[in-house]
Formats: sequence, structure tokens, C-alpha cells
Amino acid sequence: MSTLSTTIRATAAAGAAALLLAACATEDPADADPAASTTHEAHDDHDHDGHGDEATEASEQAAATPRLVMTYDGGIVVLDAATLETVADLPLDGFNRLSPAGDGRHVAVSTTGGWAVLDAGTWSEAHGEHAHHFTSEPALTDVIIEAESPGHVVPHGDLAALWDDGTGEVTVVEISEWEDMVEHAHVHSIRDYTADAPHHGVAVATEGGLLYVTRGDEESRSGAMAIDADGETVVSSDECPGVHGETAFAGASGDEYVVFGCEDGVLVMHGDHAHKLQAEGDYVRTGNVHSVDGSDIVLGDYKTDPEGGLGLSQVLLVDVAAETSTVVDPFVGDDATYTWRGIARGTDGEALVLGTDGALRVLDAATGEVTATIPVIAQWEVPEEWQTAHPALTVVEGMAYVTDPATGTVHAVDYAGGEVWKSADVGVEMNELTAATG
Repeated sequence: MSTLSTTIRATAAAGAAALLLAACATEDPADADPAASTTHEAHDDHDHDGHGDEATEASEQAAATPRLVMTYDGGIVVLDAATLETVADLPLDGFNRLSPAGDGRHVAVSTTGGWAVLDAGTWSEAHGEHAHHFTSEPALTDVIIEAESPGHVVPHGDLAALWDDGTGEVTVVEISEWEDMVEHAHVHSIRDYTADAPHHGVAVATEGGLLYVTRGDEESRSGAMAIDADGETVVSSDECPGVHGETAFAGASGDEYVVFGCEDGVLVMHGDHAHKLQAEGDYVRTGNVHSVDGSDIVLGDYKTDPEGGLGLSQVLLVDVAAETSTVVDPFVGDDATYTWRGIARGTDGEALVLGTDGALRVLDAATGEVTATIPVIAQWEVPEEWQTAHPALTVVEGMAYVTDPATGTVHAVDYAGGEVWKSADVGVEMNELTAATG
């Protein structure tokens, strides 16, 4: 196991770290210490409880305790997913983005200087044939995984891949090591890769030794390739212009697939094979794709007008095994659209779409049929800029959660039962939304 080439910077305390983190901006490479990418700083005064200078006590719970994590202008709030009560409000300046770390406890916060590691304070520990469940006070930990322009973090199986848009560097870590990273202020990468040219890209690491990475440069992106453990290219495709968005999953047969969105369809990669599912039209962009293990269906957004803004009216359902794709309008007869923040998969593979009419639509992913339309929030308008706060959707343990920044509220939706189960006033204009499953 090699030592991570990217320094993790320890600050005096989480509060001090917050002062150093600002909007998602790119650090000027000319200002960086050349040695910073290859050495670890000393951390003699680091508090090894993993939560900064003040230890937090853990409380055992009867079951796993999922928590919601949301950004707002000036901080991050953490809510109990069952009660919707706020359990922490953590100050953090700037526009910050959230990515699950993959262990059900930690969240990677893309911010100035790198990925800050947030401990959502909920986790489970296996003990024989059962598990013990714990909670503690959420905290921004004392560490930042340095990156010039921190981009996508993709957990898949037992591994997580972090992509730095500013350098094209990829770091692969074991998901089980996140807590050790926090406790010891360093991380061991099991694999490193640098793209031929920096670009807004993404990587997916598999337990079988393949690393899927996008291809491109600062001007354009063309496709993706898979690299084996020896660094040899197994398969490569440049048939995915504007490649963006990825999902990795095991299909109904157990076979592993990685799907990328393109500006003219989708690219399906399966071991040493790449299959392009071509869309009809010169510009038919899919930029976000969603899957669930055990299903061959991938849900994607679908845009046909490059000048059409963020509002979309159709979704794409891709069957990776059959190599077919179907365009579906979930708003037939209704005047509504959605954005990339408003699509997700249900626990059993349902396709969920949150419309601008405030209703959550549940689709059978195999047929595209709308099986339920659930009113959740008031009508809202699609913003011009993607960074502008607008309703977001995520799913945790069979419950959908919808934010309403205009009212500062969050809603838990029983999408199987067809009703809003609980609502709460958070008191902030929330933007990014993710969850820690515990």
C-alpha cells in the first residue's frame, strides 16, 4: 500500500479549517509549494479522536441512524433523517459541494484547497452476525485532502476514486480507511493515476483492478477508457463527446457495468468492451446517470437544446443488457420540467423525478410508466445558473427527501405509499443535499 501523494493538511481545529475554506475556486498552482504534493506534514499536536481538538462522545443506538447533509450559503446543516431535527449547523464560507465518501458516515466537501472531510456522526460496527450502531456530534474534521480543483468523488464497492479537475490526478482509496484518514491525518492510496491533460473528469475504481477514467483536456472531453492494475489500457473509446456523469453497478446477472453520459447518447463499458448507444439528433445530452445494483436499467437526464437552460422535460431509461434506450416524458399532460438535482432512483429501482409543479413522480423504470404523482412542495421556477439554490432530491432507506430552499423546509416522502410523511423547517436556503446512511 503506497502513501498518498496528496498531502492532507491538518489545521489547529475544525473552526480554523472553516476559515480557510471558501467558494469552490481553483488554487493558483504557482502559489503551491512543489513539495506539498509528495510529503506529509507533521501532526504532533493532532487529536487522534478524529474530530478535532475536542473529543465527541459516541452514543449507542438501537438501529442505524441515517442523517441528511445540506449546504447553504455560510455553512452545512446535518439533520436526523427520521425526525428531521437539526443535529448540527457547521459554519463554512462559500459555495461548497457534497459527495458521499461511501462508508455511510463521512462526506467529502469540495471546497477551496481540496476536499474537507465531514464526519456526519453516524456509523455501525459489525460484531459477529450483528452490528452495533452509534451516533456522535457531527463535525468538520481537521483535515483537507489537497486538490487544485476538487471534483468528483466516486465510491464503488470497497473503493473510492477522487478526481482533481485542476491536475487530472486520481487517487483511489479503500472506503474502510476514511476513519483512519481522519484519526491519523494521512491516507494511504492504493492506486494513483494522472490523466494526459487536466479536465473536468471522473474515475471509477473496481475491485477487479480496473480503473475507468474519462478522456479529454481543458477544451473538450471525448470519451473514457479502462486501465488494468499494470497501467495497460484494456479498452478505450472516443465516441462520447462531452462525457459527463457516471454510474457503476452490478446488473441483474451480477455483471459489472460503468455508464457515462455523452452529448449524443451514452457509453456503456463492460469489462474490456465499450458499447455506444447512439441517440437520434445532433445534440442529445445526458449528463447525469443513476443506477441501483441488481437492475439493468439506468436513469439519465435528457437534453435536446444546447441553449435550453437547466429545465428538462424528458428522461432517458437505458437497458444495459439489451443495449436499448427509451425516452420518457414523465410530465405528459402537465406543464412541468425538472433539473439534474431532481432525479434519483428508489431503493427498489424506481425512477423518481421532481417537477417544477412541486410533485414527485414515481416511474416504473422497466416500462417508463408513471405509477404515482405525489404533491410535495409549491410550484417553483428553474434558475438560470446551476449554482443557484433550487429543490433537490435524494433517497435514503426507502424514503425520498425533497428540499424547498424558497421556504427553508425539507420533506420526507413515502414514495411507495404515495404521501408526504413528515416536513420540517430547517431555517436556511439549502442547496446541495446528500445523506450518511449510518
